[in-house]
Amino acid sequence: MAGEELDPTVPSCLRLVSAFLAMEPPHVLISLARDCGGGSITERVQSFVWDQCLSKSDGKSHAPYLKSFLKKLIVEVESQGFEVLAELYERLAFYMTSLKDDDSAKGNSRVLKCISFLFPDDCYELPSCPKSRKLVVQLQCSLNMLEGDTGCSVWPSSLFLSEFILSFPDIFSNKSCFEVGSGVGLVGICLAHVKASKVMLSDGDLSSLENLKRNLELNQLSTRADLSERSTEDLDLVQCIHLPWESAVGSELQDFRPDIILGADVIYDPLCLPHLVRVLNFLLDRGKLRSHLKSETCNGIEPDNIHIEGEAHSADSGRGSDTQAKAMPDEDANFEYACHASKEGPVAFIASVIRNVDTFNCFLALADEANLNVVDVTEKFMPFSLLPYLHSYARLSIRLFTLTRL
Repeated sequence: MAGEELDPTVPSCLRLVSAFLAMEPPHVLISLARDCGGGSITERVQSFVWDQCLSKSDGKSHAPYLKSFLKKLIVEVESQGFEVLAELYERLAFYMTSLKDDDSAKGNSRVLKCISFLFPDDCYELPSCPKSRKLVVQLQCSLNMLEGDTGCSVWPSSLFLSEFILSFPDIFSNKSCFEVGSGVGLVGICLAHVKASKVMLSDGDLSSLENLKRNLELNQLSTRADLSERSTEDLDLVQCIHLPWESAVGSELQDFRPDIILGADVIYDPLCLPHLVRVLNFLLDRGKLRSHLKSETCNGIEPDNIHIEGEAHSADSGRGSDTQAKAMPDEDANFEYACHASKEGPVAFIASVIRNVDTFNCFLALADEANLNVVDVTEKFMPFSLLPYLHSYARLSIRLFTLTRL
C-alpha cells in the first residue's frame, strides 16, 4: 500500500489540486492534504503534492506563495512524526535562498489563478457540464486587492454568479448578456461557455479592461471593441467596453439592447450608486429614454415599496452545503420568471455581499426612484456547489437580486 500512488480523480485529491491552482491559503491546502491521507500527510500524500502540484508549478505559480505553503507543509509532516520527502526540503531551500522577504505580495503584483468548477455526479445532464465534469478557467488577477487593484481581484459574488450561470445555463443560452463591472472576466467566460448569443463585458478602469482582455485570451476567447463587425462564425467573440458609470451616455447604453444584465459586488460605494442605477436604468429600458435620477445623494433615505423576499442580511439562507441546484416548489414558474427578458423586457441579475446596510438601503432607494423593481431571489435559485474546495469563498453571505422596470 505504501508504494501506491493516489488517484488524482478521487474527490479529495481533485479538491486539493484545485485549491492549489486557485491559490487558496496554505492552511486550507494542509487541511485538504490531510483529507487525502485519511487524517495524516503520509509519504503517499507528499508524493502526490509533489507530482500533481509543486513539480508542475515551476515558473507558473507565485514563488512566495509556494514558499509559504512548503514551510507549513513540512512543519505539519514533521509534527506528525513522518519523514519529509527530500524534494520538499530541496524546493524550500531554493526558495529560502532565492527570495527576499520584500519580494512577496507588494504593490499590484499579478498572479495566475485557475478556478476549477467541479460538477457533481448529478450534473451530467446539464449542457454546461463538460465530459470531464471539470471546467477550468485561467485568470490573471491581483494578489492584493487592498493595494487599489480591486478591478483585477476575484470577488466572491463573481464566483456565485458563475456557479449560477453554469447551474442554470438555459437562462443565458442564446441570450444577449451585458455585465457591468466585469473585473477579471470570470462571469463573462462562463457566459461564453453556456453559449450566450452575445457577451458584452464592461469596466470603467482601463488597466482592469486590459487585464480582462488578457484573461479572455488565456481562455481561448477572442475580443473586439466593435461588435458590429461580428460574423456568425465568431462564436467565441466577446465585446469589451470601457464604461465609466459617471460618464455613460443613455442613448449609447440603450443601443446595446441586452436581454440580461449582470453585476457582481457592484453595490459597495455610495458615491457610485447613483451612476450605477442610472446605467442599469438605461440598460433595462428598451423604450424611449427616461429622465435622469432626480437625486444624486442618498443620506438618510428609507426605501419603501421594494419587493425583497426574505432577510437581505441573513447569512443563514438555507443553502448550506447542498450540492444540488434547486428552485422553489414551482420550478417551471421560476424558470419563466428568470427568462423574463425574452418575453417582457430585459432583466438584471445582481449578486452582492451586503457589507454595509446603509449603502444597500441607499441602492434600494435609488432603484425605487428610478422605477426599478428589486426582488431578492436567493431562495428561488440555488446553484450547484461547484467550488467545494474554495474554503475562502463565503457562499452563504451572498444574495442574488433581480431588477426589472416597473
